[in-house]
Formats: sequence, C-alpha cells, structure tokens
Amino acid sequence: MSDAHAASYRARQVPAPVQVADGVWGIPIPLHGSALRYVTVYLVDTGDGPVLVDAGYDHPTCWASFQRSVESLGHRVEAITTVLLTHNHPDHVGFAARLREASGARIVMGRADDFATAHRTRGTFLAQLRAALDLTGAPTDVVDGMYADAVAVAEHHETLRLDVALDADTEFRFGDVTIHAVPAPGHTYGHTVYFDARGLVFTGDTMMAEGPTQLAIVSRPDDDPAGDLLRSLARIRGLGATIACPAHQFPYRDVAARADALAAFHRGEVDRVRDLARDGADAWTLAPRMPWRKPWDDLGRGTRRFSLMHTLALLRHVSR
Repeated sequence: MSDAHAASYRARQVPAPVQVADGVWGIPIPLHGSALRYVTVYLVDTGDGPVLVDAGYDHPTCWASFQRSVESLGHRVEAITTVLLTHNHPDHVGFAARLREASGARIVMGRADDFATAHRTRGTFLAQLRAALDLTGAPTDVVDGMYADAVAVAEHHETLRLDVALDADTEFRFGDVTIHAVPAPGHTYGHTVYFDARGLVFTGDTMMAEGPTQLAIVSRPDDDPAGDLLRSLARIRGLGATIACPAHQFPYRDVAARADALAAFHRGEVDRVRDLARDGADAWTLAPRMPWRKPWDDLGRGTRRFSLMHTLALLRHVSR
C-alpha cells in the first residue's frame, strides 16, 4: 500500500492515485512550484455516494488533475456528496467551493478553522502572523522582512463558507460507512482528523509518516499549540486505527507507534527549549540554537520564519 507512495515521495515524484483500502483511494494533487510537490486528498466510496477528505489547492491545474484522477477511478466529481476538511490551509481547502458548485456537496470543517470564526476571534492569517512575529523578540527589520515575504505569497482569500462547523466529536454515517470527526488541534486550532470505523484515520497535517509536525501560529495569550498537539497525538493513538492517511508524504501502518514516536520527538523539543530558556531567552535568541534540518545560517528566510514560529510555540508551552 505505502511502498510505491514512499518510493515516489523519496524520489521527488508525484505518484499516481492508489487504493489504500477497499473503497478508499489516495489522489495526489500536484502543487507546481511548491517544495511540497503534491498534496493527497482521499476519496471514500460509500452507500451515500463518494466522500472527499481535503480539497487540494485553488488552481486550475489542481482542479483539472483532480477531475482526471476521479474519472480514472470510475467515479464522477458531480457525485461527491461531502467534503471533510482537516484544516483551513490553502492546500487543503482550495477547490472545496468549486466542488460544491459542481456537485452540491456539503463542506465540513472544525469551527475554530472556519474563516468567519477565525476572523472574529483571531483575525486574518496575516494579522495572526504579524502578531506572532512581534512576540518573537526578532529585530524590527527581520520582522518586517518576514512579514513582507508572507504578504507576497498570501494568495488565499479566506472566504470559504462552511455547511457544517464542528465543535466536538461528531459521527457521520454515509450508508454503510461510519466516519468519526475527532478534533486534533496543534497544527491549526481547528484541525480535525477523520476516523473511518474500518480502521483508517485521515490525519491531515497532524501526523505524517516522517518528520515533525509544524505547530500553529501563536497570536493570543491562551494559545498553546504544542500542548494541543501532544494531547491530539494521544487521542489519535487511542483510536485503534491500523492505517494512517496523511495529506502529505504517504499512507502508513503502525499508527500507534508513529504517534508515540512523534510525541517523543516534540517532547524532546520542549525539553530543549526549557533548558535553553532558563536565562529568559526569547524565540529569536532560541531559534538558531535549535536542531533544524540545516544550520540556521543555511536556512532561507521563509524556512527561518516557519522555524521561528515553531520555536515561539514551544516556548509558549514551556512558559505555561
């Protein structure tokens, strides 16, 4: 199941659609010009019609690729009844509204990630980012430069309207298929995973096959995405899933072991920040001393911004 996907991922290729389980297909959507290369959405065949988990990026090439893949699997885009969104990042909610226009599908996502709700309680993405950058202790010119970079690439309009906004665990029955929506904040504040009672969990960006989880932006005094993530990993571990279907990389087994390993990694990050922050250091001072994939001086400014946001989230957890 995952071998071909894993090989394609490591070879930096976009894999073909793959059957993950009976009636469940992973559909990679190319992200041209992005280091991520592709995002995987999942089509679930049910007695009430096809259900889609996540909706790629809002670009004509992504939409066209999705349509071709669905048709190649013997389904029709117009038959999709429901779109279950894991979170509100643009490579996940992208063509959800376009799909609703084409099929009448209802759109489901966690309420905290609903754009209208987020705008009332947190502000736009750029407003949240600016607030977080101002909390890091970085010099003004660094903050201004990182913010300007984000403005230059922020093409998402944040206008998607939900049909169902989730506030808690919710059970969906689609004919013979039961899918449980489980709140799993950490990567975003309204991130949701979807547990198919047949043993699959669609993990979005919370728990990929390899590497750490990027923590949510800290912009309010009560934010603690690192603590949220550790609780979410424990929750996912307890679901009893046998196959994890993440939005990036590739599906994999040993879900509980992966949850344990990822939790241990992030607890290790917290411990390192705790040790380094004993002298009251801020996130800007700590970030260069954290073990990133490359030395801090070799990171591009965009990667530094992500790393700085991640460090701020870890520091917030330590301070709490």
